[in-house]
Parts: sequence; C-alpha cells; structure tokens
Amino acid sequence: MWPIDRPPEWVDRSQELAAVRAGIEALRHGGSAAVWVEGEPGIGKSSLVVEALAGTSQLGWEIGWGIADPLAERLPLSVMQDCLQVRLSSPDPRRAHAAGLLRSQRLGLFADGEASGSGVEVLMALADELCAAAPTVMVIDDLQWADDASLLVWHQLAASIDQLRLLLIATCRSDPRRPEVQQVRASFARRGGVLVTLGPLPDNDVAALVTAMLGAPPEGTLRQLTAQAAGNPLYLRELVDASERAQAGPAGGVWSAHEQLPASLAAVLNDRLSSVSAQTAQILRTAALLGGKFTVTHLAVLLRRPVWELAAGLQEAVAARILVGSGSELAFRHQLIHQALYASMPTALRTALHAEAARELAATDADALSVAQQLFAAGQAGTGWSGAWLIQAAPTLTIQAPQVAVDLLRRELDATPSGDAAWDGLTASLARALLAVGSYDEAAQQARAALPVMNDPERRAETYSVLARAQVSAGRSDEATSTVRQSLALTDLSQRWRARMLAMLAMLERADTGKLDTADETARQALTVAKEADDAFATAHALTDLWLSHSIRRDHAAALDFIDRALRVLGDDPGYADLRSFALDDRIFTLQNLDRWPEAEVTLRQARESAQRSGSPDRTTWAAAAVLRYWLGQWDDALAELSTEEDEAPGLTYTFLRERWPALLVHGVTALIAGRRDQRTTADQHLRAGLALPVLTVPDRENRDFLIAAHAMALEQRGETRQAMQVLAALVPRHDGEMTLTHQWLPDLVRLAIGTGDREIAQTAAQACQQEATAETRPARAAAASLRCQGLLTSDPGPLRDAVAHYRTTGPAAQLPAAVEDLAAVLAERGQQEEARATLNEAVSLYEGLNARWDIRRADSRLRSYGIRRGVRGARGPRAASGWGALTPTEVKIAALVARGDSTSEIARSMFLSRRTVQTYISHILAKLGAKSRVEIVREALRQGVAP
Repeated sequence: MWPIDRPPEWVDRSQELAAVRAGIEALRHGGSAAVWVEGEPGIGKSSLVVEALAGTSQLGWEIGWGIADPLAERLPLSVMQDCLQVRLSSPDPRRAHAAGLLRSQRLGLFADGEASGSGVEVLMALADELCAAAPTVMVIDDLQWADDASLLVWHQLAASIDQLRLLLIATCRSDPRRPEVQQVRASFARRGGVLVTLGPLPDNDVAALVTAMLGAPPEGTLRQLTAQAAGNPLYLRELVDASERAQAGPAGGVWSAHEQLPASLAAVLNDRLSSVSAQTAQILRTAALLGGKFTVTHLAVLLRRPVWELAAGLQEAVAARILVGSGSELAFRHQLIHQALYASMPTALRTALHAEAARELAATDADALSVAQQLFAAGQAGTGWSGAWLIQAAPTLTIQAPQVAVDLLRRELDATPSGDAAWDGLTASLARALLAVGSYDEAAQQARAALPVMNDPERRAETYSVLARAQVSAGRSDEATSTVRQSLALTDLSQRWRARMLAMLAMLERADTGKLDTADETARQALTVAKEADDAFATAHALTDLWLSHSIRRDHAAALDFIDRALRVLGDDPGYADLRSFALDDRIFTLQNLDRWPEAEVTLRQARESAQRSGSPDRTTWAAAAVLRYWLGQWDDALAELSTEEDEAPGLTYTFLRERWPALLVHGVTALIAGRRDQRTTADQHLRAGLALPVLTVPDRENRDFLIAAHAMALEQRGETRQAMQVLAALVPRHDGEMTLTHQWLPDLVRLAIGTGDREIAQTAAQACQQEATAETRPARAAAASLRCQGLLTSDPGPLRDAVAHYRTTGPAAQLPAAVEDLAAVLAERGQQEEARATLNEAVSLYEGLNARWDIRRADSRLRSYGIRRGVRGARGPRAASGWGALTPTEVKIAALVARGDSTSEIARSMFLSRRTVQTYISHILAKLGAKSRVEIVREALRQGVAP
C-alpha cells in the first residue's frame, strides 16, 4: 500500500501520533485535515506517519504515497503523479484519463509557456474526484525534494482542505533551503495547519527502543554505542543491526568501544551492504543511479542483463531490508539508504555511470524524462549520441520539463562546435525551450545566433517565429516586425510558414502603427496563402486579426462573422486549443458589444467545456468571465472568478497571473466592485497593486480601463472630484488602433465634469461617446452610453429615458441603475420632483440589488441638493453577513450540488465554471455558514430543505 515499512518496534511519540491520528479521525467522520511533519533526516517522520495510519487499509480509503527524490526535483509533477498513481495502464479509468491528458499536452502555437499549469489542473481535478468518491489519504514524503509543480498542487490542496474528504500529509526536513518550500510551509502555518516537529528521542525512549529490538536492555559496550545515535531512531536501528551482524560474523561478539565504528549515519547505512553478496551490492549501487524508486526493466537495461538474472539478488536485497516493493516498482527502504549508497560512489564514477545509463536507456527508446534525468545527473555533455537524441526529444521535454530541456540543451550546445551538423538543431531547440520558460531575451539571443547558419528551411522558419514571439513577449514589437519581414523575404519559405508570418505581421502592424487598413490588407494576404497551404492555424490567426481590426472600428457584426469563421476552421483539434481559447474569448467580447448578453454567457460555457475536455486551466476565461459577470450585475460571481488563492505562495502561481494585462484587469474589476460597495480597504489594496504595474504595451492600455474607473471613484469618494475627473479623462481620446471601450466610462466623466463646472471636458467626453456610437454599424452599447451623455450635458430627460428603456430591455444590468440615477437628477433639476423621487427610489432599489452602497450614497447626495429625499419605504435591509440567508443565488445552487454529493469538478462541469471558481464559492459558503467541512454544508442544506 505504501513504500515504507511499519516500524517493528515503536516507543512513545504519543503527542505527535495523536496529532496525525486526529486527522485520521476527522477523515473517518467526513472531515479533513492537513499535517506537516518535520525533523532532521532519520528522525522518524515517515515512520510516524506509517504508525499513525496503521489499520486504515481496512477502511476502503484511497491511500497514495509519493516519495520526492532529489534526482527528480526538476521533473514537473513527478512525485504527485506517483502519489496519485497516475498511469496510462491504470485499471482505474479516472487515473488513466488523467495520464492521457498529461501525455497529450502540446506546445502552444499561439501562447507561450510550459504545460505544467495544465498538468496542475489535471491532477487537482483527479484528487477532487477521488476525494468525492471515497475518503482519501495523500502522503508526500521528503517534500523538500518535490518539484515546483507538485509543490503547487500540495499547496492548493492544503488551501482547499476543508472542501475535500482528504487527509493531506507532508514530511519535510527541518529548515528546507528552497524558498518555494519555505513559502508553502509559511502559507500552511498561516492557515492554521497542523505542524508536527520531531526532535531526538529522550534517553528513556532510546533504551526502550533498543530493549524492544534486542529483547533485553542494552548493556556495556552496546549501551555506549547507542549513545552515538543522539536520539535518531534510524541511526539507532542501523547501529543495533550492524552490531548484530558483527556478532553473527565469523569472529562473533559486538564492537568494542576501541574498534573501528561507522563514524556517521551514512557510514553505518553503507555498512548494511556487507550483509548481502557482492553481486547484490553491485545491483544496488546501479539501482541507486535510478533514484529512490525504480523499475526492474530499467535496472536490467543498465546492467545489460535479463530480468530473470536479477531476481535472486533483488530478493536478497528485500530480505536484507534494503529494498521494498512499491506497486510495480522497487524502492529503497529509506531515502537515506539510497542517498548513502549514491554518495558512497566517487563523483567521477557516478558521473560516468549516469552518462552510460542515459545512453543505454535512450538506445532502448525509454521515455524522454527517464533519459533526461540520467543525462542531467551526469553533469556533462554527451559523447556524440546525445546531441541527436536531444534534438529529437526536445519538443517532448519542452512540454513536460522545460527547465530540464533548457539546461540539457544549453550544456550540449556549449560542447558542440558551431560547424557541427547538430549545432543549428540544438540552438533552435534551445530557443524554443527558453521561450517556454519565459526567458525571452535569451531565447531571442539564441534564435538570432542560429539563423545565419541554418540550412534546413523548415527549422529556419520556425526559429524566425520563435524569435519574433520572444521579441513580442519582451515588449519589443518593433523588432518583432522587422524579424517577421526578414522571414517573409526568404525565397525558400514554405507557404505554410509564409501564411503564419503574414498573420503575425498583421497583428504587429495593428499594435505598432494603428493603421488598420494596412493590417487588414496583410491579414487578407495571409488568408489567401493559408488557403493555398491548407493551414488551419494560419487561417484562424488571420481571421482573428480581421476580427480585431473590425472590433476597433466598432463594426461588431463583421467582427463576429470573422471570429465565427475562425472557430469553424479550428474545430476541436487539440493542437489548436490555445488559439481556440483566445477566439472564444474574442467572441464573448463581441457579443457583449452587440448587447447579445445571453449568447455571451453561452459562449463562456462553451469555452469552459473546451477547457475541461482538454484538462487546461481555462486561464483566459477567468478575466473574460469576470468582466461579463460585472456588466450583468453578478458581482459576487465576478469576484469569485477573480479570487487568487495562489497569492499566499508567491513563488508558485500560474504564469498567466504574472503577466501585466490580466493583472491590471483583475485588480481593476475587484477594486471597482469593492469601491462601489464602499469596501474601501479592499479597494485601496487592489488600487495600490494595480497602479504599481507599468503600462507598456497595447494590451496593457486596453485592459487598464477598469483600474482607471476605480481610481477615479476612490478620488471622488474622498471629495477630490476634479482629480477624479482628470484621471477618468485620461481615457480620451483613444489611441490609433486601440480597442479600449471608452464609451463605458464616458457618462461618468460627463457627470464629474458637470459637477466641477468644466463644461469643456463634459462636451469633449460627450462628443467622444457620440463618435463611438456613430462608428457602431448596429446601434448598441455605445449608442446607449451616448444617450446618457447627451441627456446629462443638455439636462434633457428624453435621451435619458431612451437609455433607461434600452438597458431595461437589453441590458446590461450594471448600467441600468446609473442611467436611472442620471434621469432622476435631471428630472430634479427641471423641477419634476415627484417623478424624480420615484425615479431615485428605483435607482436605489437597483443599487441595493448590487449591494452598491457608495452608489446609493452618491445618488442620495445628488438629489438632496434639490431637496429630494427617498420615500418612506427607505432602504432595503442589508443582506445577512452570515448564515444561510447570506448565501448568494449561485452559492445556494452550489450548496445544493454539494448536498447531492457532487465533487468540485462535477459542479464545475454542470455549472460551466472553472474548478478554482467553484472552490472559491465553496470557501465562501463555509465561511458564511461557519462550517468546517462539506459535511456541514450538506447538513445545513438538508435542514433548509434545499434540493439540487
């Protein structure tokens, strides 16, 4: 069941055992727990966990145990896959499906970055399904060696522990050196996780343990020897075993205090090899090269012997308590035994053996990660064969372990002369791997170095593409434009790559010059060439270019046609998942601009379904969904979309959230909602974080509008109305080629300008909004916003009534109450007090539905200056802060699904949400109900009579 033997003898540790067993009891009663066990090597961390878990194998629980290994520290998700037993050959269809998703991941053609983010989502979803089906125990042993992606999974599981039927355990050495591990531990402690620290055994327990091992109290020399262990149980056991081996030897007796004694734990562990034959010792030393756990097949390859010849030696090692069975593999009984054997080999020998192991495994077509692990451990470039192998394996390694790919390719390239046949392939592969890990400047440097000497036209074209993408990602789009033009001048450029480069050029021309006609002409050339080449990616990319330019012109109907054509071309091909995700996001955006809100929601569902099928984290939809929810007036849902629990471990987060433009949008939407709800502290926090971000690129400018609106609101709340107006006025005019939907904010700018007596800015804003409305080929959102501006500027209720009517029938819900408030203010100004009061009451009622307390205070203040106050109905009572009545409609639905027994992933699929968004909702439900687990949600839902 797990690769660690239960200690044959156990003494005390009662408090520490009780801490772990409390987690077992919580799991037994439908709850959950997370435990972090730490201490020095050999102190008994793993033994404590095994002792605590004794007897749980009879309960029908899912139990997984993964042991992190320093040799696999750079292989993403390796230990977590071991823990969850993710194998293509697994008889469990859930695990086999997860393995298939991980295996099918590909490099993005449109977006950069490795696949570990998708892998994290796959394993999180699997863990959720396992926990929903049965109580689950997950143990990660030696967490200090875990790869970063596995650390992120452990961190996220610990952060959502109260939502799972899970006992999550980590064992870790004290004071781990890696900052990522320190961050995870600190976050765990802040959340109130159970920390168990193991110290040395006291003298009484040492004596009791040795007595239990020997059947009699230690005396004389043996008692002196055991004092050397300093209370370390593993050292103690090994010393006693070594003493017994000495007693059983030809001379008999035990060591005397004056005889040669192993000077350290590593030495006494190595001494255990004396208990097996020389042949078995050699097998074990070779096995140590493969890590703490290994397959017999790989061991046979390294020894160049058939498996049957190894059977006797391996059985002897198991009998000597050096190896244990671990599912389909063998493992060293303790990681320290493996490390002692490994360290006992001279470095030069170890290096040579790793290099030989890599070559032997590659010759048998072993998986790329196994070969790479040995090649990396060798610490030196290969000898002839490795260059060709790396070029062939680079695409796989760049997906599965991009940093390992970078390190191996860089090392190999340094040892390869520039005239060597493998040089250009290695350089091109290194540039692609550097792009995947986000090292854009070095990727560009490598690509530039490779291009002049490349002979293969296909590889040269791909390298030009990598160079251009690296330059764009580094914020040097002018250089990228030059790079693309150079590639298009190549006489041997294939039609496929010509089409792709033209599509990229169209995108760059829009961003660099804002000349939409030029960009359109280039995009149409790309379409023509792509059709000739029958290249779906280039076709779809060119169509998205045309979507963008027509959206900027506000020809949203034509834009929708282009994006729908792009989606039809892409179909469901998994190779185009990244571009399809962006295209669906574009479609949501366009449908909003056409005031086709229900269709936008349907497209969001389609985007989520597509992401769920591919096991990807649907990263782009988080921001798109939040903006959509904001305008629909579903503010609690918008905030749930934007929640980022990963912030507590800053070294471990999704690459997407480290980019500027989504961060600007996340902080902007969150700050605006918080500000409108008069939650000043939250709003200020997000404003500070958002305003600290530089605005360097066109996407940055296009996604900062919510942040600017939130900043202006914060200034207005402080009474700095003129400064608020000036901040909001920065949105006008739009730059050439810029998408920003300025009309969304211009009515507020007109209101602020009128309030400060600045008619010039009010007129400028109204004119800008009218230009936006005129540009719309089908009157929609900009036209309605222009009516508001016109009504405010001229104090005419007519246009405002038309705007209100539009928002009532078409939406969006978030803009209706502001238009009603504006109408009330103009009616009051014109002396129509009764209608103004009734209109104010309606505006306030709508604001109450949004919990927009600041908007209510502002509306009251605007009308109070005309002597108008709300009617006797007064304000609706605030929503309850806790209890069932505090739940939002979405939270009630999710609580009902939890009561039905659905897992988080199942709820996400049925409600077309991301898994992480559902986690946020469940976290809010638990907090509002004062509950500690899903079981308590079920009880309360049943008490409330709620059914799914």
